Amino acid sequence: MIHHKGKTVYDYYRNRKMQDRLHKVNSITKSVLSILVGIAIDRKEIKSVYDPVYPYFTEINTISEELTIEHLLTMSPGIDWPEFGSWNAQPFPMINSKDWVKFVFNRDRTDAPGQTMIYNSGCSHVLSAIVQKATGEMLQEYAKKHLFDPLQIRDTRWHSDSKGIAIGGFGLCLSTEDMMKIGTLMLQNGVWNGETVVSEGWVKESTSPRLNTYNDIGSYGYHWWILTDETKQTVNPFTYFALGYRGQYIILIPEYDLITTITSDLDRSLLRLKLFKENILSQINHTTTQS
Repeated sequence: MIHHKGKTVYDYYRNRKMQDRLHKVNSITKSVLSILVGIAIDRKEIKSVYDPVYPYFTEINTISEELTIEHLLTMSPGIDWPEFGSWNAQPFPMINSKDWVKFVFNRDRTDAPGQTMIYNSGCSHVLSAIVQKATGEMLQEYAKKHLFDPLQIRDTRWHSDSKGIAIGGFGLCLSTEDMMKIGTLMLQNGVWNGETVVSEGWVKESTSPRLNTYNDIGSYGYHWWILTDETKQTVNPFTYFALGYRGQYIILIPEYDLITTITSDLDRSLLRLKLFKENILSQINHTTTQS
């Protein structure tokens, strides 16, 4: 589905059933979680991204005192986490553990927090636990009250682990149209129908490039990706996106008031990003050059 200036200019579904289906959006969950962290900070339930993590988990004695919420948002906790390596993009060792949060904090340390971004769904799960502890609510209920209901997103599923923590890295299911609503909220700097859902400051902060990551994806902000070129510079026009396993996307080009959402259940997740760059972004650049 493609929106330009608030109107659908293209949509395609394999069949009507796909249009109405709740899709497992995988790691797009992370970007939605980022919005909820921003809302919790706006509401002063979390003081700031610079809050240390260890006071939220006093029962765990393996947490570095240096580790902050920002380090989790930028996936730079400085721990061994081969999710994009030997785990083949699926953190089954965490999933198969009895306590996901403890599993994250029991991983070996590799460097100081904040140095290197290594893709880590465990960071997202810990963030989910922090939001639940800070607000005193299940993340699903908090999201419904402060994000989904304001956007008139009526039908969602958000799975939890065995401890009752909403799966922050990949547990959410949404329709393609509701993914578009999330994109629209971001494009409108956190405003929906004239009401602020999340602050403009958070939208800007969370989509600013902070750490270089993988050459074929881009830089990383607060659980949002920022598209870069072969020299690791942000592309023109500025483009950021949410990305999920098997090809789930919310891609935004604010300068052109353009949002693209994609749901998929195929391998080669990055193929859709390649097609977007070749068929949409390149056309924008061509048109701009011609004019």
